[in-house]
Amino acid sequence: MSQHFDLIVIGAGMAGVAAAHKCAAAGWQVAIVDALPYGGTCALRGCDPKKILRRGAEVIDSARLMRGKGIDDTGLSINWADLMKHKHGFTNPVPASMEEGLSGSGVTTLHGLARFTAPRQLEIEGVPYDAERFLVAAGARPRPLDFPGQEHLIDSTDFLELEELPSRVLFVGGGFISFEFAHIAARAGSSPVIVDRGERPLKGFDPDLVELLVDRGGQVGVQLRHTTTIVDVRPAGGAYQVTLAHDGAQETIETDLVVHGAGRVAALADLGLDVAGVEWGKRGLRVAAHLQSTTNPAVWAAGDSADTDGMPLTPVAVSEAKVAASNMIKATTTAPDYSGIPTAVFTIPELTRVGMLESEAREQGIDLTVRYSDTSGWYSNYRIGETTAAAKILIDQSTDQIVGAHLLGPEYGELINTFGLAIKLGLTTRQLKSATAAYPTVGSDLGSML
Repeated sequence: MSQHFDLIVIGAGMAGVAAAHKCAAAGWQVAIVDALPYGGTCALRGCDPKKILRRGAEVIDSARLMRGKGIDDTGLSINWADLMKHKHGFTNPVPASMEEGLSGSGVTTLHGLARFTAPRQLEIEGVPYDAERFLVAAGARPRPLDFPGQEHLIDSTDFLELEELPSRVLFVGGGFISFEFAHIAARAGSSPVIVDRGERPLKGFDPDLVELLVDRGGQVGVQLRHTTTIVDVRPAGGAYQVTLAHDGAQETIETDLVVHGAGRVAALADLGLDVAGVEWGKRGLRVAAHLQSTTNPAVWAAGDSADTDGMPLTPVAVSEAKVAASNMIKATTTAPDYSGIPTAVFTIPELTRVGMLESEAREQGIDLTVRYSDTSGWYSNYRIGETTAAAKILIDQSTDQIVGAHLLGPEYGELINTFGLAIKLGLTTRQLKSATAAYPTVGSDLGSML
C-alpha cells in the first residue's frame, strides 16, 4: 500500500527544507525527498563553497593591492588542496546535519528519484507514496549545449570539487558562474578565458559598472572574448582544443579545462510532471501568483522549479517556499513580494544590484535622476588600495525614493542590503541621509552616494 502524507516536498535544498519545517510545525505529516545529498545547490555546490574559495582569492588580491604600501606579498600563493579541504570542512557535515534537523521536526526523510505516477501520487525507487499536496523545489541544472564536444565540459559542481586547478581554464558563458570562478582562478595562478556570445556579459547588471569590472578583471589576467561562440571542443593530448568563431573568422585555442557557465534550466525533466497533469517548461512549473500549479491544484512550486518573476537566487527560493507553505496551511492566495531583493556577482571586487536598471527606469517614464560616483578614491577604498569602485543610484525625483542601486566595490555586497531595505520600505533619500553611521566604515559611504 501507498504511504500517505499531507505534503511531500521534492528537493531538499534550502527552499524545500524551509517549507518542510514550516508545514511540520503546523502539525502536518510531511515527507521530503532528494536524489542528491540534502542541502541543495547553495550549501553544497554553489553559493557557500564558492565564497569560501573566493576568500583565498581575496587574500591574494588584498595583499597585491597593498604592495608598496607596507605589505610584501613576495611568494604569497594559494594552496588549492588546502583551500579545498577548508571548503569541505563546511560542506561535508551539511547533509547529515540538515537531515537530522528535519527528522527532529518530525519530517520523514526519503532518498532517491521521485517521479509522479498520478496527479496525487509518486514513486521513489519503486515505492509508492501519495499526498494531499506536493511542493516541487528541485532546483536547476546546467543548460544543455549543442556544439560538438560539449560532453568534455565540466559544470560548476565539478569545478568546486577540483583536486588541482589547471593552469589554463576556459569558461563558456558570460554570467555569474564564469565570472566568479574566473576571478578565483586568476588569483590562484591560472589563466582564465571567458567566452561570451553576447556583446556584453552580465546582462542583468548596470553596463557601465560591468565595463569597469571587465577592465579590473583584465588587470589580473581574466581574459574576456565578446561576441564569440564555441564551434567545437576536442581532446588533445591531455588538454583540449577549442575552436572559436568571432566576426566571421575561426580560431583554435588550447586549454586544460572547459567549464560550463552558460546558464541553467529547471531540473524537472525526470519528475513525470506530464503524468500528474502539471504544465511546465524551461523556466519551471506554470504557477499562479500564489505559487500553485495552474493545471493541478495539488502541486505547488518554488525557486528554480517555479516560473515566476523572482530572480534565481536562494533567498528568493526560500521566500517563495515559505509563502507557498503558508498558503497551503491557511488556504490563502498570498503572492511573494519581490521588491527590494538585491543580487551580487562575487567577483573581486563584487558587483551588486537592487531595483531597476537605468534603462528600465527610463522606459517606465520615471522622473529620474542618476547619481553616479567614482568611489575608487574615497577613503574606504584608498585604505585598502582598491582603484576600481563606483556607485550609480537611481532616484525618482517626484517621490525622493530610490528605484535602483548599482554598486561595484569591496564590501558593497553588504552595502547593497541597505539600499534593498530602503526600496522595500519606500524610504526617501532624505530619510536615509538622516541616519548617522559608524565611521569609518563602508556603510558610512551611503550618504555620500546619495
